[in-house]
Amino acid sequence: MAIKCFEDIVAWQKAQDFSVFIYKSFGNLKDWDFRSQICRASVSISNNIAEGFDRGTKPEFKRFLYISLASTSEVKSMLYLAKRLNYVDEITFITLLSQAQEISKITNGLIKSIA
Repeated sequence: MAIKCFEDIVAWQKAQDFSVFIYKSFGNLKDWDFRSQICRASVSISNNIAEGFDRGTKPEFKRFLYISLASTSEVKSMLYLAKRLNYVDEITFITLLSQAQEISKITNGLIKSIA
């Protein structure tokens, strides 16, 4: 079955859920710069999937999937820092990191599936 709209893409769906969890996890953080950066990076994951898909060509979609993957890595890096700074507890860290790793795997699979 061919994907007809970006909302059907599992990576986009999971990235949207991930952003909601990021916003809830860091919403009360007093370090505004950190909070803003991790939230913006998390939103970039799903936005780049959507934008790339709607560009309408495989090369453009693939390029934007790589950008999405890079944003996922940025969030993962920030999660490690958040843990070291005690901005998140261990359970939240593990949960968010696991979600980010899953999004990365799905996105990599999608990239490989594009001829």
